[in-house]
Amino acid sequence: MASSSQETQGQGSSNADTDQPPLWSYVTKLEKQGVSGGCWKFKCNVCNDIRKGSYSRVRAHLLGLKGFGISICKSATAAQKLEMKQLEEAYEAKKAESKAKEVALPCEAGLGFKKRKGSSGPLERAFGVETRDQLDQEIARMFYTGGLPFNLARNPHYHRAFQFAAANKIDGYVPPSYNKLRTTLLQKEKDNNICSPNNVDTNALAYEQCSWIKDVHADAIAIKNFIMNHNMRLSIFSKFTSLRLLSVADTRFAYIIVMLKRFKLIKTGLQAMVISEEWSSYREDDTVKANYVKEKIVNDEWWDQVSYILSFTGPIYEMIRVCDTDKPCLHLVYEMWDSMIEKVKIEIYKKEKRPTSQKSIFYDVVHGILVARWAKNNTPLHCLAHSLNPRYYSDEWLLEDKKRSAPHRDGEISLERANCFKRLFPNPDERRRVLDEYTMLSTKSGCFSDLTSIEMMGTMEPKSWWVNFGAQAPFLQTLALRLLGQPCSSSCAERNWSTYSFIHSLRRNKLTTSRAQDLVFIHNNLRLLSRNPTDDEKMWDVGGDAFDSMEDVGFLEFADLSLDEPEFEQDLVIDS
Repeated sequence: MASSSQETQGQGSSNADTDQPPLWSYVTKLEKQGVSGGCWKFKCNVCNDIRKGSYSRVRAHLLGLKGFGISICKSATAAQKLEMKQLEEAYEAKKAESKAKEVALPCEAGLGFKKRKGSSGPLERAFGVETRDQLDQEIARMFYTGGLPFNLARNPHYHRAFQFAAANKIDGYVPPSYNKLRTTLLQKEKDNNICSPNNVDTNALAYEQCSWIKDVHADAIAIKNFIMNHNMRLSIFSKFTSLRLLSVADTRFAYIIVMLKRFKLIKTGLQAMVISEEWSSYREDDTVKANYVKEKIVNDEWWDQVSYILSFTGPIYEMIRVCDTDKPCLHLVYEMWDSMIEKVKIEIYKKEKRPTSQKSIFYDVVHGILVARWAKNNTPLHCLAHSLNPRYYSDEWLLEDKKRSAPHRDGEISLERANCFKRLFPNPDERRRVLDEYTMLSTKSGCFSDLTSIEMMGTMEPKSWWVNFGAQAPFLQTLALRLLGQPCSSSCAERNWSTYSFIHSLRRNKLTTSRAQDLVFIHNNLRLLSRNPTDDEKMWDVGGDAFDSMEDVGFLEFADLSLDEPEFEQDLVIDS
């Protein structure tokens, strides 16, 4: 193929051709690659490296962008990069402006619609009716062509953007470009101090007491990376264990526990590897890291810390796993919570070798975190479902632990149950009947005084018990069958990964990890602020059109089930 060298003008020279991207002026085109397309063999005028690629790679090379399959220019100064970036943004804005094309409305495109003479009267012209209609149609086309959910129209920032533009005369304004949205504006929004932290003193104590957990996890990450990032070390590791090291992203559910569980399983293999002849005979350049990895793997104190983390987080992890299924478990959550707290306390006090009567600072911190999470995610429905489980009135369950009490003897449960009855049965007569039926259930009297029903309370599956023995309490039976068949949700304990999956979907999988995490950070903070208004915008990011359907509405998570949101409550309780 004949060489087609092209010498460009000097660096940063003005580009007379508006179709020519500006950063071509910073390289010298040497040879065209292929018959069609824009791929060239070029020489960088800054670092003198010879590379191949299209303009996107030229741009990535000069601006230092990663993920484009080309090394960055190490000779470019900060001033040069700033100049290149300004030229690129100006070019993108000019290109967008030159490509902007007014498209006539369908009614003006000759599709059989006839304009009525004199339809634009003085009143219409004064209020700009035609202009408003044209703008509405352009916005609608943006939704239709971009596949945007209609729920976006409830976004308060969507309204503020157009309100600001209408209230301020901005001649020649061009909307932010693709690159500006994902770089400059994104970083500027992240740097904004959106929500100031609360409970600083409490958080400082929690960080002080729990920072060692993060240190143990960091050591596990270092060991995993040292082994996985080299074929020879990975080959040696594979000889001593059949299990593989897990590379768990921090967007996964309980990712620290998952990784440490795998480390515990391969402990023997890891220790055999670092004391083997293959490990000793293999010499790597980075001996400092190799010695560090070996020191940690053969250190019994480090493994004791791993075991300790898994032991006191085990009850928490198991409870969340139970709640993260489709099986009915709403009526089991309250008891699981009490049992989980007690098991966590036992593991911590056993490790610290102190009686339960003494104070443990670490347990107080862990308990405070768990109680705060429970207070945030607990709902009255948990208490009501607990009250309608016949097992918790049986002698078998009550005698298992002397600290247990029946639901009607628990103050918190009774208060939340009463709130549920008020919401679900606003009619006073119906509520009185429900209270009478619950009195018979809790005291095992009336229609629930049959010996067979009492004997089966602790052994029969709750829904089956209500089917067999609850016919004479129709209100309570109907409510119990609906609640006892409801699964629970663990999404409120999932940190940010549900939001991450919402942002980093298969159609948007070109986002870099850092940019996706920035989007998660900004999204969560703006959602917190959006809860302040009391109008319809308060629910803009949760429900769909008029909250009439839970399908295909683009909501993030349906976790905060609360009687403060009766529309959602009724959708679950009544329509199930």
